[in-house]
Amino acid sequence: MEKTWRWFGKKDKITLAMLRQIGVEGIVTALHDVPLGEIWTREAIRDLRELIESYGLRWSVVESLPVTETIKYGGPDRDEQIEIYKQSLRNLSAEGIHTVCYNFMPVLDWARTDLLHPNADGSSNLYFSYSEFAFFDIHILKRKGAREDWAAFTFPEGVGEGRDILAEVDALAKEMTPEREHELVENIVIKTQGFVSGNFREDDEAPLEKFRQFLDLYAGIDKAQLQANLKYFLEAIMPVCEECGMKMCVHPDDPPIPILGLPRIVRTAEDIRWFLNAVPNVHNGLTFCAGSLSAGAYNDVVAMAREFAPRTHFVHLRSCHIFPNGDFTEASHLGGRADLIELCRIFEMESPSLPFRVDHGRTMLGDESRGYNAGYSFLGRMFAMAQMQGVLATLEHEKTLAPLPLEG
Repeated sequence: MEKTWRWFGKKDKITLAMLRQIGVEGIVTALHDVPLGEIWTREAIRDLRELIESYGLRWSVVESLPVTETIKYGGPDRDEQIEIYKQSLRNLSAEGIHTVCYNFMPVLDWARTDLLHPNADGSSNLYFSYSEFAFFDIHILKRKGAREDWAAFTFPEGVGEGRDILAEVDALAKEMTPEREHELVENIVIKTQGFVSGNFREDDEAPLEKFRQFLDLYAGIDKAQLQANLKYFLEAIMPVCEECGMKMCVHPDDPPIPILGLPRIVRTAEDIRWFLNAVPNVHNGLTFCAGSLSAGAYNDVVAMAREFAPRTHFVHLRSCHIFPNGDFTEASHLGGRADLIELCRIFEMESPSLPFRVDHGRTMLGDESRGYNAGYSFLGRMFAMAQMQGVLATLEHEKTLAPLPLEG
């Protein structure tokens, strides 16, 4: 598999020179300075591609060419935005870039409540607390119907048994400080969203009001309608993908649960089967994010890899650990629910040239003081990359071993 790394462009504190030294082969990046909904020009794409290639690397995957909210909820300018998207795809293809990772998650790209949750060894990981997220939804965002939604929330079988989220939220309300409330807003809205080409920026003055405005756009949009909107988008761009050899690979929902009253449509095996069958074109594929999928207790990640490997165009290698109460954290890349060793074996057999990147590494050995984007440490991801390189080297070695002679 091709060893790639998510790099956030010329302003990234992690440089291409650093990545070349640690065994990275391909770069996963985007034109982060292009405003949402505007065409990616050939000139801008070429400029970044040539910079990457000057370090002996290649631009392997676009993550992400953003799908604007109007395409997701079916706004009046949806078709105009799809035409812009098509032209960006043509321009990427003309510059030799043929794989695009995108998501169809309304409003939020991904969500965590704690970005530096301490581990016993002194490192830290991303963490998702249901009660803290519910507190944010009910008491900070003050979303209409939030309390009723959380009262009806049920955990998957085997986790969160007997847990009363609303009782925990009420207990939090009694001890919550303004500082922790501010931190929750930063963690959920700004620090996990502001560094990608998304809806929020780190300099937004009123992020909660902006958040509420985005939520209002999805009034009346249920799961079936969001699925229909995804199908509409994919059917519209597939002719261009066929013409240009573009591989589109949707990222699963993270976390894989309905949140904020919004529908989620790529969170289970059933969901993935639906969108692959709804648009049965080889150019319509999956980003197999083992971390997002392993955060769902109902997902058998290894079985899903076996089933969907033929339509997987890109792989995110990370793993989550789910606590008995249902909260989850990023696990070691050799631990957690995802079984990354077996996943590597499955994807190596399917396509040895498939690009993968390690994702959401630990924060360790001073990463936290170097200003890296949340979840995208350098030393933590380098450690994870070394682990995965060792796994892949072992799998390659296994291929060369002669079978033992049969006795007798």
